Amino acid sequence: MTEHVHISTENQIGCITLDRPKALNSLSLQMIRSITETLLAWCTDADIRAVLIRSSSEKAFCAGGDIRFFYDVGAATPRGGSALLEDFFTEEYALNHLIHRYPKPYIALMDGVVMGGGMGVAQAGPASRLRIVTERTKMAMPEVNIGLFPDVGGGYFLSRCPGQLGTYLGVTGEIITAADALYAGLADFFVPSAQLPLLTEMLLCGDDIEVRTAICDFADGFDIAPEASMLATDRTAIDRHFAQDTVPAIIESLALDDSPFAQKTLAVMQKCSPLMMCVTLEQIRRSTALSVADCLRMERSMVRHCFEHGEVMEGVRALVVDKDNAPQWNPATLADVTPDMIAGFFAPAWPPHAHPLRSLD
Repeated sequence: MTEHVHISTENQIGCITLDRPKALNSLSLQMIRSITETLLAWCTDADIRAVLIRSSSEKAFCAGGDIRFFYDVGAATPRGGSALLEDFFTEEYALNHLIHRYPKPYIALMDGVVMGGGMGVAQAGPASRLRIVTERTKMAMPEVNIGLFPDVGGGYFLSRCPGQLGTYLGVTGEIITAADALYAGLADFFVPSAQLPLLTEMLLCGDDIEVRTAICDFADGFDIAPEASMLATDRTAIDRHFAQDTVPAIIESLALDDSPFAQKTLAVMQKCSPLMMCVTLEQIRRSTALSVADCLRMERSMVRHCFEHGEVMEGVRALVVDKDNAPQWNPATLADVTPDMIAGFFAPAWPPHAHPLRSLD
């Protein structure tokens, strides 16, 4: 238990409550360590049959990693070479892997904002995940807006969305709703926010319940209209445009489409880092053939290169520090992004035997 992570157990359910509301539960290194230590202990604890992770605030489940922390420690060291940054990403990605491979039901109440690192602590593996969204859910992997890429295993879970939905979400950083999350396979159940206390009470007080069955039965009475999913409505266009091999080709395809969706998407992409949109596209394409462990190892090298390049520092400066919303991207245009620049983000940052995530299976 830490100041911002509260741990409890009841009815053989282990509860992790994120409680950093002023920062929308942005993850600090200490929060990551507390969650990791708790989950490791519960893995082999016969008295814990499931894990519930939730927020103390209705505004956000978790808005991601603490990007102001990234900026402060990165700015204090040349080329972002901070030991604290190294520890943060190594330990965060190890936690993401632990959650993907968790041996017990893992229930994530994704109420409110769920972005970046928040997705990393919610997207468990198929055998354990019970991902619940509400009408307040605002989900995204928005890293291209700050000069980063969809990390925390984003390459893995985005590349496994139907069609080109994951490519679209990663390259544009767009925010989606509960209906979209369900359609994209990034959530499992919809429960109205007003019903979450009742759901929680059932889990923590119900006698002899099988957790997965109980949640399925509880959520079965709540529906979202199919037309509520923007992704479903625009699926044909998304699959056509985002199947292109390069970001310039995606832009060209969108420019030939005068639909509101295409024109809105063009406007969104004009604000993102040209370089990191290209890197993200390559990341998602490569991730299709990789295991979650290999995706996280690849992303760990990528994030090292990202801080060395400095694009993320400029993105966070513009969004969070100076708040001028005018990042000076490098390169400034897609035309100036070269294949060698993109390839550099996938070059090994360590020899295999020294990679900080070499032990992930």
